[in-house]
Amino acid sequence: MTAPRNLLAKGVRQALFGMALGGPLLLSAAQPAWAQTDAARTSYNIAPGPLGTVLSQYAAASGVMLSFASSQTAGLNSPGLQGEYSLDEGFATLLSGSRLQVRQEGSSRFSLVSMPADSLALGAAEISGQTLGTTTEGTGSYTTGAVTIGKGAQKLKDIPQSVTVLTRQRMDDQNITTLTEALINTTGMTSTKSPGPGMFMFSRGFDIEALQYDGVPTPRNVYSLGSYLTESMVIYDRVEFLRGAAGLLQGANSPGGAVNLVRKRGQDKPTVTLTGKAGSWDRYGLQLDAGGPLNDEGTVRGRTVVDYQQGDSFVDYKWNWDQTVYGALDFDLSDSTTLGVGFNHHEGHYRPFFLGLVRYADGGDIDLPRSTYTGSTWNRGLNDQTSVYFDLEHRFNDDWKLKTAAFGMFESNEATYQYMVIGAQPDGSGPRYFDYATDYQSKNRGLDMYVDGKFEGLGFEHAVVLGANYSKYTSRGAYAARRVDPGNIFDIDHHRPDWDMDSIAASPGGSLNPSEYDVRQKGIYGTWRVKLLDPLTLILGGRTSWYDYEYTSLDPASSTKETGRVTPYAGLVYELTPDWSAYVSYADVFIPQTERSVSQGIIKPIEGTNYETGLKGELLDGRVNVSFALFRYDHKNRATQDTAGGFECDGWYCSRASGEVRSQGFEAEISGEVVTDLQLSAGYTYNTTKYLEDPENEGSIFSTWTPKHMLRLWANYKLPGDFDRVSVGAGVNASSHTPSQDGSYELPGLAIWNSRVAYQATDEIGLAMNLNNVFDKKYYIPSYNSASGGNYYGDPRNVMFTVKYTPQF
Repeated sequence: MTAPRNLLAKGVRQALFGMALGGPLLLSAAQPAWAQTDAARTSYNIAPGPLGTVLSQYAAASGVMLSFASSQTAGLNSPGLQGEYSLDEGFATLLSGSRLQVRQEGSSRFSLVSMPADSLALGAAEISGQTLGTTTEGTGSYTTGAVTIGKGAQKLKDIPQSVTVLTRQRMDDQNITTLTEALINTTGMTSTKSPGPGMFMFSRGFDIEALQYDGVPTPRNVYSLGSYLTESMVIYDRVEFLRGAAGLLQGANSPGGAVNLVRKRGQDKPTVTLTGKAGSWDRYGLQLDAGGPLNDEGTVRGRTVVDYQQGDSFVDYKWNWDQTVYGALDFDLSDSTTLGVGFNHHEGHYRPFFLGLVRYADGGDIDLPRSTYTGSTWNRGLNDQTSVYFDLEHRFNDDWKLKTAAFGMFESNEATYQYMVIGAQPDGSGPRYFDYATDYQSKNRGLDMYVDGKFEGLGFEHAVVLGANYSKYTSRGAYAARRVDPGNIFDIDHHRPDWDMDSIAASPGGSLNPSEYDVRQKGIYGTWRVKLLDPLTLILGGRTSWYDYEYTSLDPASSTKETGRVTPYAGLVYELTPDWSAYVSYADVFIPQTERSVSQGIIKPIEGTNYETGLKGELLDGRVNVSFALFRYDHKNRATQDTAGGFECDGWYCSRASGEVRSQGFEAEISGEVVTDLQLSAGYTYNTTKYLEDPENEGSIFSTWTPKHMLRLWANYKLPGDFDRVSVGAGVNASSHTPSQDGSYELPGLAIWNSRVAYQATDEIGLAMNLNNVFDKKYYIPSYNSASGGNYYGDPRNVMFTVKYTPQF
């Protein structure tokens, strides 16, 4: 593998490409319209200055209260206000071109919020609250007015399932840069380290195989050797999480829920942010994020992100560097049609530490130093991703819209590494070295198109969504493995002779194992919402899916096919008050299986049924969202061994579709600005999983990766008065104990505390320090934990310093 320092020139070339795209974004600013009023007019004489100062002076002169965060107006100037204006006219004039607007919260109380990009594309011109904004960037909030994971913009309290949004502000505050970090900071979600470089996503005890990119479902966790799923968060505005059966949205293999990654778009005004980072273990990062209109009319908008990160680790010998180059363009082809295209390239080089640490053979903890590395100095890995995005939205009128979106990704993963497995004896003997190499290339293609609209008929208000989507995943690759001499966990040899895939496969005892995947899915779906009574809405929906799966390798090939599989969905939402709603929902999911029965036919799919009921609230004029949910999730027809049938399936037992498992519990969550200048995200989950019917495991825990208790808490507070340029944050991720995968020991419960302090030195420069694992807790993260291996330490106490520069224009 080429040394990372020798690849600097390539990184610079890609960065210059991104800057070349971003440079033109600084040319001009669109001027949004504002509805004028005929209210009483007052004479003002406010001098030019920073926008925050001018707004404060205007509010005081008008006799109203205006609350906003300094970060919302950072880097913005105002020409002041001279002349006679009504209240609305004054706000409109001062905020013109700023992508900010006021929201009325009382007779004389207002707050400042960002105008959603989707509303801007529609030419919206009203005070916030009249349209459903989904963009979270620039709002300074830990919640959002609406989400798009269910097709079209919907308020959280109108969706009869559990949904959480991780906003751009919260990702920035907590320095969340990877999908793994996003998951472990989200209510009800868990991330499990894969034997490979990636991770698996779980919700309510069940996995999430696909990711959505701007609403397009795409399989990502389809690998025979574990997950290679890695995803940088730098190009995304927000992440939307739906928990529970997601068959309506994604078809087959959607038991745990859905994760929608919504990318950043070009802003309506020129914006440039330069960010530098430096932290523990020689970690450094540099990022350029620029966007804005590319013509005077603002009908063409662009965005570019160039990000570079490198660093070592608390684990000896381990290092990595990553670079991302992202570009996007949005075109208003007309007042009613918008076209969006995007490109993203991510490349990462690293020295991997795979399969983790072993324990004593009886499951006891060896208590090795956290710096322990079982690999060799020649361990090496490469991840290369190229993604393209396309979407086209046409608005027939205010009530009807057609949207088409497509996504494609080509991904290459290569790794060559040494690792150690098998439980150790008291003297450290027992583990063995293995040499391994993998080389996989995969392609993902996805297409989603739908029409949604609303109408009145037979005295009722109706809203419908009709759509179809298609995905195709193909991969080709191989792995080579070689078992070598015994080792000792207390005397690890990091300098054994170098190997590659060919030499491993050709060595005595070595092997080469090629494999291919071809997974295709298509479906048609629809939902119908009808307001039966003024406070009561009925939602009915369904999907018909076609699924085709083929896997070939040196082992017996496996395949399965489902044709015209129907998954229904139903829900009721009752509006208790304008702020509160109660709901109940039912959702189905199916999971095709590849196991064979005694008759040599493929056994029928797993069938999952999710029941959920709860309360949701949208409080303080939308600044806070709260929810409480009770859920029960049953899966039946799971494959179990048919011991009565003999060894009729390739010399082993065949299978029967007879197993059943259950997941149940409750969740409580709150997010948003709970009091002035205090942003909070807090969620608690109680979840049990159990085998109800199984010949070997009945009564035992089904999902060893799902703690019974989980708490996700983070808060950030901007100090008042003369200290309003300072903000402090803190939070904890806590969970109860879980059993290891092999059942030989338990991972104890833990609470990991994190903190932050930030200082807005000027309107252009912001400083922050994040201190993670404040109390330096020594712990193992969820993985394929066993006495034989798969045990990884979580990060020790560490710090990251951030400097953010946002120049004024």
